[in-house]
Amino acid sequence: MPSPATLTVLGLLAGALTSFSFALQVWQSWRTKSVKDVSAGMYLVFSTGVILWLIYGLLRRDIPLMVWNTLTLILVATILLLKFRYGRPPASRQRATRNTGLKTD
Repeated sequence: MPSPATLTVLGLLAGALTSFSFALQVWQSWRTKSVKDVSAGMYLVFSTGVILWLIYGLLRRDIPLMVWNTLTLILVATILLLKFRYGRPPASRQRATRNTGLKTD
């Protein structure tokens, strides 16, 4: 069995890589202002899982779980905020769709 220090380093590295993947999505969404293909439902379910992992980490006092799940939750929340900010069509397109019944995409 590896030492506790080795396990902590492994957990920190795994969490850093996992969280970094969401940082890339935040950057891409912010830069392009496009979240068309981002599934809000997937991110809501994923956020629930991350919250549960965070609670688990807090109860176990597991530093890697606490640190990286907190950061991941912040990044996922950012993606969801961008989805709701950039994911809606502009008001003028919403009115045109409502008035004509035609999709404007």
